[in-house]
Amino acid sequence: MDRYAGFSEFVQTRERALLRTAFLLTADVQLAEDLLQSALAKAALHWLRIRNGQPEAYIRSALYRESVSRWRHRRGVTEVPTASMPERAGVSPEDQIDLRFAVIAALRRLAPRQRAVLVLRFYEDLSESQVAEALSCSVGTVKSQTHDALRRLRSLAPELAEFRTNPEVLL
Repeated sequence: MDRYAGFSEFVQTRERALLRTAFLLTADVQLAEDLLQSALAKAALHWLRIRNGQPEAYIRSALYRESVSRWRHRRGVTEVPTASMPERAGVSPEDQIDLRFAVIAALRRLAPRQRAVLVLRFYEDLSESQVAEALSCSVGTVKSQTHDALRRLRSLAPELAEFRTNPEVLL
């Protein structure tokens, strides 16, 4: 029996969604690709064990943990946010682009753990207990990180208030 049976097919069907999550966690295309590659390499090593369960949940958890871990190891390195994003195919209508850029720019300025909590809670739509499990922390930590991250987002990007009344703008 091939220990990697089904892995290529899984990656081909879920890579885009996983890369989108990795991008939200890193706010950088190249870092997102590296992060996803690292998570997929870990998944490949354990594919026999995880393929019959929930392999996507395993990989997403690896993405979140690796993202926070990389941040911890890079504390001495300062990131410089850029004013523009690379062009992508299938860009949404003009009126949505500014808000998307504002969200991404604001997410870049959050600490990686806060960014991970927001992505898990509001993009992945996980419960507080599911986020706590994915990040190996308490539910109280998830609540406080969510509160602090949202407060910081409001101060960094007040224009995001429009998102609260029209969440389809980012879809």
